[in-house]
Amino acid sequence: MARRPLPRILTGNALTGSAPLARGRELARSAADGATDVLHPLITISRGLRRLAVAARGRWAATSKEQRGPLGCVAAGSVLLVTLVPYGPLLAVIGVTAAAAWLGRDRTPVAEDTGPSEAETERLQALYEALVPHFLAEGDPAPLYSHDGDWQQAFPEHAFDDDGRPARLHLKYPAYFPDGDDGARAAIEQLLHAKSGRGREYRFDWDEEANQLVMTALGPLPTDLAAQRFVTSPGETVLGFTDAASVQRTLPVVCGSVPRDEPPVVWRTGRRSTEPHLLALGQPGAGGTTLLRSIALQALQHGDVLVVDGGGTGEFGCLVGRRGVLAVESQLAGALAALEWAAHETERRLVAANRAQQAGRTAPADSRRPLWIVADRLTALSHLAAVDGRDDPQRLLQVPLRHGRAAGVTVAVADQFETAELLSDPVRAHTKARVVLGPATAEEVRAVLGVPPHTTPLAQVSPGRGYARLGTGPVLRLQVPATPDPYDEAAGEAQRRAVLALLPERTTAAPDGARPTTDGPGPVSFAKHPDADDGSASVGGRHATP
Repeated sequence: MARRPLPRILTGNALTGSAPLARGRELARSAADGATDVLHPLITISRGLRRLAVAARGRWAATSKEQRGPLGCVAAGSVLLVTLVPYGPLLAVIGVTAAAAWLGRDRTPVAEDTGPSEAETERLQALYEALVPHFLAEGDPAPLYSHDGDWQQAFPEHAFDDDGRPARLHLKYPAYFPDGDDGARAAIEQLLHAKSGRGREYRFDWDEEANQLVMTALGPLPTDLAAQRFVTSPGETVLGFTDAASVQRTLPVVCGSVPRDEPPVVWRTGRRSTEPHLLALGQPGAGGTTLLRSIALQALQHGDVLVVDGGGTGEFGCLVGRRGVLAVESQLAGALAALEWAAHETERRLVAANRAQQAGRTAPADSRRPLWIVADRLTALSHLAAVDGRDDPQRLLQVPLRHGRAAGVTVAVADQFETAELLSDPVRAHTKARVVLGPATAEEVRAVLGVPPHTTPLAQVSPGRGYARLGTGPVLRLQVPATPDPYDEAAGEAQRRAVLALLPERTTAAPDGARPTTDGPGPVSFAKHPDADDGSASVGGRHATP
């Protein structure tokens, strides 16, 4: 049985069937557009009458039942009066039509011309031409980037600041560009940074799936925030503040006397923390000691603190004799004794917790109270220990680093880039929370944090400015709150008073051998404890021998 051919209109023949259909669609579209133009006044009046009816219905529904009767009488009287007045109905129809036409008009605002100016166009064209050597491949039949090409197809979105510099640029790139190569990406970021204006930080968000890149100029982080009591839970420590788009939380802070909300970088410690210890590296004067001082002041709210000041400059002298401060050691003998005590204390806590768990009881309170070991420039003491032939202080940190999470012991270490190679393997392996402070290259940031930053590092930064990464999380910009030594006359008076207000009360007077050499503000130095020659340390106001 022969199959009947389909009608020509259904075969989709390009020569005979599709052309009449296309012409028919074009005629129908033209007729619809013409009818819309002709009937536009009627459509406008109909829309206005509908809005008048909706308004009248809403007015009637909002009127109480007691007032509906008088309102109906007034409306009926008005209609009767209009009917009796000469030309009243005609004038009423004209008035209602005019009101409907006014209410039914298209009130959609006309979009203003927001295209780039001539200077902005030249800048975008220059960016496009600079990217051509990186995004153009030989043999591409339809290149997105080509010499004397059009930048509008490559840059779908763009925005400029008041100075005429690009503030946001959304660009497309060809699929064959190796966006998984860090070197290729770094070259594009460096080029955009140079062409868009130096002196600012730019964030680069690569969308490898869609072959798109978004460059955003970031504003400076707040540098006017001083140390204060932050609204946090036990086990949470505020390292500093970052961009609002990077975290999903804000904290109420006070700047001077003005309250506001800022997005924090919160470091969580304790038994369930995956980043129980911290390592901060930076240039001299970048703010590592300030970060440790801020951490110590926050830790004293719920725990005890043991400070090892390897620099020996007395930066932690304000903590001597305070409640919760077990010791502040800056000499090699005292530091070794204090760290050895910390190792024994960690083991004691583990044994106490194990015995309590086997007996089905809660661990003793003294083994559950958080213990913080704050070590600043520990590599300096390691060098002295190597010269004197004594034990390395970093070796004594192995037990707190390895078992600190289970024992409630947290270690925070700060050092400098030039001595970073002296850090021991346990310190490198167990400090999952990392901070880089001060000016640093992308390679230095990657060596510390494990991944390069998403922003362009700056050559000039304020003290306490850097990057932070908690475990395997993203790299965040960081600004440490100003926490200067309250005895430092070079610091601001308001910032010094803020630190003094956070210090706990004194429980015991400082020993004669560890009394500050000055009673007022200024650099503080500490002499060795009179009994420190035997390798003992003064811990918690008691003379403890390991």
